[in-house]
Amino acid sequence: MHGHSGGVLPGPISNPEVKPSCVNSCTVVRKPTGKTVAVPLTFTSPQLNTNNEDVWAWVIVMPISTGDVLGHVQVGVYLSVIGDVLFVPKSLDKPALEEIESAFEMEAYPFLVGGSALLGSLLRGNNRGIAVADIATEADLDELTSFGDIVVLESGVNAAGNLVTCNDHGAIVSPVIPGPGAEMIGEVLKVDTLRTKVASQETVGSLTVANNKGILAHPDISAEEAEKIAEIMQVPVMVGTVCFGSPYVGAGCVASNSNALVGSGSTGPELNRIEDALGLI
Repeated sequence: MHGHSGGVLPGPISNPEVKPSCVNSCTVVRKPTGKTVAVPLTFTSPQLNTNNEDVWAWVIVMPISTGDVLGHVQVGVYLSVIGDVLFVPKSLDKPALEEIESAFEMEAYPFLVGGSALLGSLLRGNNRGIAVADIATEADLDELTSFGDIVVLESGVNAAGNLVTCNDHGAIVSPVIPGPGAEMIGEVLKVDTLRTKVASQETVGSLTVANNKGILAHPDISAEEAEKIAEIMQVPVMVGTVCFGSPYVGAGCVASNSNALVGSGSTGPELNRIEDALGLI
């Protein structure tokens, strides 16, 4: 399986046991994502509540959180949200796992790719398919096929998370991935693809973060690049930074369609920009 040359395997990997209509039933389904919750506040003082009734207060659940993963602010390197699945490193302890699940309002799926915890750099996908680096073991691939078709990136262009950005509408692929490889990625994800640079750099996955509502990009992205990316992915492009000025937004932020986790040290204006760009407000 790993003996082929070129950027990707000649065909997608799929599990014959999994029919397309059953793929969603195999994913970890996100919990309901209401943005406000009511909590009871019981007052015992008769001056505050003479009827001895529960008083309900509305608490806003923030769609964006900040934090570290395994002690690193580059949260987008370690986490990968693919459709309704939140892939997290198996090495996370229970408190960290619960905090991340709370941030995304999703149940986490602990995983490793070839023994590596760098899931954000090695996995990329949408509701229909997944691109993964060729360091994935046979057992890893068998596990991933329960979520849909797989395309394996090989050789020196295998860091799928660094070289691909996608949503359910389209995908941008680094120019270092050959044309046939980009076509194969599009076939597996079932979207149109565009081979392009971002800010004249080739690691497009670390320079952008996207969901089905928008894209946050490196501040130096050109108008031409942004226009083409917005067209292929069918969502607007905005620029911003993370972690107190880092332009590598894909490394410092990971997002679903309703929530995002950003590396510690990110400023209020940066978080506001991320919320706007990804439609989290």
